[in-house]
Amino acid sequence: MNPDFSKNAKERPEPFKAEVKGSIPSWLQGTLLRNGPGIFSVGETSYEHWFDGMSILTSFTVKDGEVTHRSRFLRSDTYNANMAANRIVVSEMGTMAYPDPSKNLIFKAITFLNHTVPDFTDNGASNIIKYGNDYYATSETNYIRKIDPVTLETQDKVDYLKFLPVNLASSHPHYDKEGNAYNFGTSIAEKGKTKYTLFKVPARSEKDKDRNVPALKNVQVVCTVPCRSLLTPSYYHSFGMTENYIVFIEQPFKLDILRMATAYMRGVNWASCMKYCPDENTLIHLIDKNTGKKVEIKFYTGAMVVYHHVNAFEDDGHVVFDVIAYDDISLYEMFYLSKLREPAGSQGQGYSKPSYRRFALPVHSDKSVAVGENMVKLKYTRASAVKEKEGKLVCQAEVLCEGFELPRINYDFNGKKHQFVYGNIVAESALTTQIAKFDTETKTTVYWEEANCCPSEPVFVPRPNGESEDDGVVLVSVINSSPGQSGFFLIIDGRTFREVARAYVNTELYKDVHGLFVPLGSN
Repeated sequence: MNPDFSKNAKERPEPFKAEVKGSIPSWLQGTLLRNGPGIFSVGETSYEHWFDGMSILTSFTVKDGEVTHRSRFLRSDTYNANMAANRIVVSEMGTMAYPDPSKNLIFKAITFLNHTVPDFTDNGASNIIKYGNDYYATSETNYIRKIDPVTLETQDKVDYLKFLPVNLASSHPHYDKEGNAYNFGTSIAEKGKTKYTLFKVPARSEKDKDRNVPALKNVQVVCTVPCRSLLTPSYYHSFGMTENYIVFIEQPFKLDILRMATAYMRGVNWASCMKYCPDENTLIHLIDKNTGKKVEIKFYTGAMVVYHHVNAFEDDGHVVFDVIAYDDISLYEMFYLSKLREPAGSQGQGYSKPSYRRFALPVHSDKSVAVGENMVKLKYTRASAVKEKEGKLVCQAEVLCEGFELPRINYDFNGKKHQFVYGNIVAESALTTQIAKFDTETKTTVYWEEANCCPSEPVFVPRPNGESEDDGVVLVSVINSSPGQSGFFLIIDGRTFREVARAYVNTELYKDVHGLFVPLGSN
């Protein structure tokens, strides 16, 4: 039985004690927060794309062997405007909202102007991120919404543009061991230039600890990277970070700014203004995190589409980074609601499964290496970086496995050489029924699946003072389509990948996108 992904969710804001089967490790104390689309129709209007749906936040709190579940719609300005009008009045990436035909000409003219220079949605339905001590629901626009991680109540609306010139921002920041957050944003035609901005949000300082000061107030620009083209910046969803370097991929999957400005009057959505140029190469930027300067070598590879970085690390004069890459943009097409309503057997038609690719970048140029030679000296990877001319390397990835997405690692190993990756199996379709643990050294995979179940992205939580990289548990929200059964919160042993416990929440769970674990007492 397939879940109906276009059905509106129902929130349950009051805490509900789940029914636990099995034994939850005593050290596991904290909350798994999840975020994803939950409302797909308002009144007589409906969204066209699943990613456009209005956010529903979900939490599973584990304390002393018990699990409490709750869920709440994000009360964004978008949510409030749509609900007040009883129709969709705020446009999203895949759905252009048009005014009620009964509205007057002035109202329609204002709506047109708002779409020519778009004031984007604050419907943050992609992820939950942490800046300072605060948690935010985010998509990829200039707006994020502060939330209460306990009650899931919506708090302040924060506009990146009030703190630094970025019109779009990634929903996957990175965090260093001091608690500083790093993220990328795109500045569109700012002072006549379009550029990518790497910024740092410092950890909450002692002097700001008890003050209601937005974490972004102390934001620092680390560096800017000029866009290859003024009016067609690259789309990106994530990036890589090591102890000393940032890996940013400028891929030939682009936003056409001029077409976006005219989309409303042409009667098309903004997503149609994204274009993939398979004949162009992909530029890999390697940035020194400490100096803010780009490494002088230019790294190129073939056309690809990357949404998720897995990890990056330094080894013997190289930066090695792993990504999940596609050969086209069919993934986004798979999530149009009309496509998701098709019979299960046909949902994978036209789908291009991703591959897990490892790249290796030699950090220092070597004039003694001849043109045409591979400069990668690492023995454990077949990834290559061939010298095309002085200062320019053409990179080829090693494919470690295929049909793997939504990768998560033990984040204590972020920026370090990792062995294990947890994720979803998407070999036949973007809709997953399996989660897996992949061993990057042995290239072996172990799986978890259950009939009529659809698992979320798996989140690894390390055991305090754990003995190994995979010493911990994997947390998963599971949609259960079996008749008469409820969704459940699943806990899997990180080493054996066998079930440790589950908690039935006595309600329906919904497909989501991303989330994070908040350890007890971390605020």
